[in-house]
Amino acid sequence: MLMNSTVTCELHVRLVVSSESSLPIPASLRYDTADPYAVQAAFHTGDEDTVDWVFARESLAEGLHRPTGIGDVQIWPSRSHGMDVVCIALASEEGEALLHAPAKVLESFLRRTDAAVPPGTEGGHLNLDLELSRFLAES
Repeated sequence: MLMNSTVTCELHVRLVVSSESSLPIPASLRYDTADPYAVQAAFHTGDEDTVDWVFARESLAEGLHRPTGIGDVQIWPSRSHGMDVVCIALASEEGEALLHAPAKVLESFLRRTDAAVPPGTEGGHLNLDLELSRFLAES
């Protein structure tokens, strides 16, 4: 039986308000080896308020180098104020947001997730009995 572990990262992303303006937003990333395909993100928008998203780890990694994603989440590399950033465009019924995340921080976080679960080995980290019982409980 595999032991579950987590990889976390605290960072500041920038919420792009206009072509000339952006706001800093504290964010937390969390990777749990029990859910090896996903990265959970919490964007702290107020004192107690967060906006939570779940990304495919593979999409975040690909977005460091080339545009990826369709629909609700699109990710691509860019530069902003002389710094390498990863643009993350989010869309939901509540609205849309464009975020700039520091590429070096994302790269470091993703390297640590790769050390916990190397890409391509995610299936060996799934507890299928647990996932099936969760799925049946939701039905």
